Amino acid sequence: MQKSSPSTPGEITLRGVVLGILITLVFTAAQVYLGLKVGLTFATSIPAAVISMALLSAFKTATIQENNIVQTIASAAGTLASVIFVLPGLLMIGWWANVPFWPTFGACAIGGVLGVMYTVPLRRALVSQSDLPYPEGVAAAEVLKVGTQSRSGAAEGKAGLWAVIWGSLASALYAAGAAVKVMAGEMAVYFRAGNGATGLGAASSLALVGAGHLMGITVGIAMLAGIAIAWGVLVPMLTAALPASSMPAADLALSVWQNDVRMIGAGCIGAAAIITLAGLTRPVIDGLKSAVAASRQAKEGGADLPRTEQDLPIFIVGLTTLIALVPAGWLLASFLQDGRLGAAAPALVAVGVVYIVVAGMFAAAVCGYMAGLIGSSNSPVSGIAILAVLGAALSVGMVGRHVMGPEVSQALIAFALFVTTVVLAVAVIGNDNLQDLKTGQLVDATPWKQQVGLLIGVLAGSCVVPPVLDLLNRANGFAGAPNLQAISSEPLPAPQAALISTLAKGVISGNLPWHLIGWGAVLGLALSAADFLLKKASHDKYSLPPLGVGLAIYLPSSATTPVIVGAMAGWLFERAMQDRPWGEVAKRLGVLVMSGFIVGESLFNVALAGLIVMTGNGEPLAIAINLDQPAMMLAALAAGLGLMGGLYKWSDRHASMIDAK
Repeated sequence: MQKSSPSTPGEITLRGVVLGILITLVFTAAQVYLGLKVGLTFATSIPAAVISMALLSAFKTATIQENNIVQTIASAAGTLASVIFVLPGLLMIGWWANVPFWPTFGACAIGGVLGVMYTVPLRRALVSQSDLPYPEGVAAAEVLKVGTQSRSGAAEGKAGLWAVIWGSLASALYAAGAAVKVMAGEMAVYFRAGNGATGLGAASSLALVGAGHLMGITVGIAMLAGIAIAWGVLVPMLTAALPASSMPAADLALSVWQNDVRMIGAGCIGAAAIITLAGLTRPVIDGLKSAVAASRQAKEGGADLPRTEQDLPIFIVGLTTLIALVPAGWLLASFLQDGRLGAAAPALVAVGVVYIVVAGMFAAAVCGYMAGLIGSSNSPVSGIAILAVLGAALSVGMVGRHVMGPEVSQALIAFALFVTTVVLAVAVIGNDNLQDLKTGQLVDATPWKQQVGLLIGVLAGSCVVPPVLDLLNRANGFAGAPNLQAISSEPLPAPQAALISTLAKGVISGNLPWHLIGWGAVLGLALSAADFLLKKASHDKYSLPPLGVGLAIYLPSSATTPVIVGAMAGWLFERAMQDRPWGEVAKRLGVLVMSGFIVGESLFNVALAGLIVMTGNGEPLAIAINLDQPAMMLAALAAGLGLMGGLYKWSDRHASMIDAK
């Protein structure tokens, strides 16, 4: 363990690395579950920083830079869980029955390492010499500064740890209530609307409420608009256009949403993502030009750089990138070893490696810039995934077209998904890397040490994702997959993976409902135009993100309604705290409670999946109780509101106590 001094503070320490890896285990498992449940993930930097500060405060030698390394490791690993936006697609198309450890680990690790390497040359141009706001990176730095530089900050750090703990316990208890069957797992109402049908559902999930609070009111309103379009317009209109049916209202509405409305949502997401990324083309190109210029200036200025400007040597970056391509090629070749693609396999491996290099470099640069512009949580990573899978499917399809057949088609789709997984890992780590490096710049960290921390986080996260994903597959399975080994009758929707795999199948097999996707694309264009006009009219004060609207059309209402509730509740809470002297502290504690909501419920459900696999029972905690469904829904509503209100009050009260010190 290194000794600290004013010029060389302790940064990479054994205790810091161990703590960062332990936090990684928790947050990565939570991210995997949340992503499979609702297709969204959350930023782990701030809760990881708070936990680190509270625990390392017991050591007199702990430094702000050491705490920064802990959150860097944890945030990199948590971010890597976003590969579950693609990987479950391999189970959905029937290519895998279980999640193999080494191919999954390899895709995560290789993509993550390349993501770190690709963004090292961009640090000076996009971080230290840039005026990009980096909202989350700046927020994490402020939390670290407050928590380590004052007595009240130390008190806030301890209160923050308790906020995460209480939030986790509350949401785990709430999830247990649904598992035990003393309250409803979903509150839903469906009804006839003229000749059609519609309705609305809401999962009994504090994790989704917490996600809504963290996303904020802008995304919440966008999702509310998506709910209104999907269930207030499209579902009733399309069900009314069908021949008269005696189906129950719920079955009719959900069937039309699943088969038709969801595809419209997919088209909307695709168009909105492409427009969003197109708008960033010029800034990204300018950023890359600045990076090249900065690199040239550094060479001309000599090697005598201050500690806070020292990156990993460019020779190490280049060598690591080249070395990583060897296991990448071996990984892709192993994926095709069953021989279905015959003589085309070597060409496909070559195309796959080249695509990972080129598309990965583009994705890392774009995502890094977007993290600086709007924050890593708000970056349209799903848009990058859509473009990546379309490019991979087109490239793979062109090479394998001459050996087409039913089995060959499935193999090509699977290969395109696997290549996309690696590219997405590059993208999301690029997204997180520059955000973390901005935090490091603000707390006087050493860049190369942070970059080493990022690599440690990548490897730790790569070890966690495969077993958690496989456990959830064995217990629940995924909607639309063969689910031959799933024990529970309630599969996880994995909505992003379902969309990505549908696009890959459509490009290679040509069986997409293009008319529905086309109407969705038109809707996405209209929403993008409306967002542009709204921003212009309000001088960027208001926005209606079209990706948020499209997601709410594509996702089930049971998943999006609690997110909207959380966004609204968070907005009301923050408004109530606005004029209080301790308001900012209360807001930060509220964020940590909501992070705890996500962690507690997610970990409970991962543990429940383990219990399901061990017992072979899909509902191992259920007890016989004679409550009717309306009573169970009311119990869920009352418990949820009580826990939310109680913990918001706790945040307010403890913030006032901290302010008084």
